[in-house]
Amino acid sequence: MKDSELFYVTTLKSMTYFYYIENMKRVKQKIEVFNLEHKGKNQFGIKFKYDEDLLEIIRNLPHAKWSKTKRLWYLPYTTNNLNLIKKSFKDHAEINLKNLNQLENLDDSIALKPKRVRDLTDTQRKLLNNFFKYLRGKRYSKSTINTYTFFVADFIEFHKTKTIEELTNRDVELFIETVFIKRKYSISTQRQFISAIKVFKAFCPSLAIDDLALVRPKKSKKLPSVLSPQEVISIIQHTRNLKHRAILALTYSSGLRIGELLNLKIVHFNIERKQLLIKSGKGRKDRYVTLAESFYPLLNNYLLTYKPETYFVEGTKGKPYSASSIRKFLSRSCKAAGIKKQVTPHVLRHSYATHLLENGVGLRHIQDLLGHAKPETTMIYTHVARKDLLEIQSPLDTAIMQLSKTDKEDQKFLLSRKN
Repeated sequence: MKDSELFYVTTLKSMTYFYYIENMKRVKQKIEVFNLEHKGKNQFGIKFKYDEDLLEIIRNLPHAKWSKTKRLWYLPYTTNNLNLIKKSFKDHAEINLKNLNQLENLDDSIALKPKRVRDLTDTQRKLLNNFFKYLRGKRYSKSTINTYTFFVADFIEFHKTKTIEELTNRDVELFIETVFIKRKYSISTQRQFISAIKVFKAFCPSLAIDDLALVRPKKSKKLPSVLSPQEVISIIQHTRNLKHRAILALTYSSGLRIGELLNLKIVHFNIERKQLLIKSGKGRKDRYVTLAESFYPLLNNYLLTYKPETYFVEGTKGKPYSASSIRKFLSRSCKAAGIKKQVTPHVLRHSYATHLLENGVGLRHIQDLLGHAKPETTMIYTHVARKDLLEIQSPLDTAIMQLSKTDKEDQKFLLSRKN
């Protein structure tokens, strides 16, 4: 076959495949919605073939959950949820309601809120709402506001027989001893709870709690989990989806927090200066991080393919991507790469910092790149960096080497030799 004929056949095959793919995209997926009794309650069961776009939609639906036992998604059985399903999927899939019985006894008044809120009095609810506004006025982050409000609501619900003014330090200790130990909360979570109570005391001075007497438990000094450079490359190589591969590559190459990645916008890329602007990172601080030159071809390919409009990585309808989606596909990539250790997006950030240190970058520069407020936070990576540790010889190796240098046959020693 001549070169011209070969080129014609190859081109024709490529065009045929492209036409097939484009037509496949126009065919809507099918979703089945049916009645489901699960966990002692009536639910809407939802089934569909694996599709990244549909998964992204259902993950963003309020109260949607995945059942590992039944291998399907489900939502509480209410009219609002049925309308939400129809509205969310109408432009993306054909919805099959044939197996859905006539809706009866749909309870739109079901309080789809934690039990603690349903058990609170009107006065307690008003107090919590005001506490929520107080935290916003103090300019706490959204995450901190939600965490503090959750803990205080739990605390008040636990002691619902007492008035706010009657709550004491012993009540705080009793809550920790009963609730935190039972739920197996970590020490860091307990420290957050104490911080929440201290702020609540400032908001509500009538509390009988002495905030100065509240002591946070000491932090656990755990070393960060770190991957080798080879393991990081293997994870990226085993990530087949282009968008997912771009997310993991950028997270590692620039040492981003997952929240920083999700809030990253296209306008924050400065290709000429090889920099990336991180806006309002942890502690509401802006900073610049470096862009890896090796990331440019992948970035260009991703932008041309997906054409994100605002955010670097977007979900449905241009909304920010979800953190749970990133954790799930990262877990799949690790499994495909044969990596058995638990890997989260933050492990990629830990690996980035450790590899910089091992490559000779100073702690002060690493601190700026990571956006750490204190150098002590960055210094934890000195405990996991292997550059200097590898140069330290074990005394066992030294002893065996000294024995091997002797000429006596009876002193030749191998650890693996059988007695």
